[in-house]
Amino acid sequence: MLRACIDIGSNTTRLLVAECEQGRISEFHQERAFTRIGAAIDEDGMIAAEKVAEIAAVVAAQLTAAQRLGVDAVRCVATASVRRAANAAVLAEQIAQRCQGLVVEVLSGEEEARLAFLGASATSNAPAGANLGVVDVGGGSSELVVGVRPAQISWWASYHLGSGDLTAACLPSDPPEPPELAAAREHIAAVLRDAEPPPVETALAVGGSATSLVRLAGRRLDADSLGRSLRLLCSLPAASVAAEFGLDHQRVRLLPAGLLILEAAAERLRVPLRVARGGLREGVLLEAAGSAGPGVE
Repeated sequence: MLRACIDIGSNTTRLLVAECEQGRISEFHQERAFTRIGAAIDEDGMIAAEKVAEIAAVVAAQLTAAQRLGVDAVRCVATASVRRAANAAVLAEQIAQRCQGLVVEVLSGEEEARLAFLGASATSNAPAGANLGVVDVGGGSSELVVGVRPAQISWWASYHLGSGDLTAACLPSDPPEPPELAAAREHIAAVLRDAEPPPVETALAVGGSATSLVRLAGRRLDADSLGRSLRLLCSLPAASVAAEFGLDHQRVRLLPAGLLILEAAAERLRVPLRVARGGLREGVLLEAAGSAGPGVE
């Protein structure tokens, strides 16, 4: 059965269409738009009216794309920036009006952590019965989760710490300057000061920063690969890195912040990260299908 998830994130709005059958998820189609909703929230916590209209239009286009592919069920979720927005209900109403009554589920930090863990663990080969860590770095929040495959969570935490917010607050230069990196690391350390996850054997990274870093660092995000990638990102403008590695310029602009958060999360989990093959959207679809799923195809 074809299912679709539209994920309204703080940096991007994404569509995943996948086949979910007998506990397996097979990717069929993906789309992404850099909507940067987190950057459009004013000091009163309101999403700008023009951004609300833009997001509604993007969701409508992605819904149409899913329906043209013959999707039987669509689930739309929203994460940190919408969760914090004072006018989240206005966004949900506009989407419902433009999208045949499509309901926007605003995920709590706990739900976001749980679904990211489900999607990452179900699409991994982590040892059964061993403690698995999952780090989900988004544009407006980061989740750390520890549990056992496929969905037995023993510890989780959600932090107001994301690549979009951190870039705006600490990393205005392109490429970032050393004092800016120091300020970003100090901010991350303060936010994660009380993070004490239990020991894990394996740790997976999900989210846009992690998947984009595969182009620069490979799937294993250890101290060496992260260090090399950060030096590269700090030596060239984002447009140059984007052109060289086939990445979106807007994503590269956010990568130093995402990398620093991943680096700090790995330090707290005390194991190197490996980029997962599934995350929040896969978790949404697996849950909708009523299965934790043993893997992907």
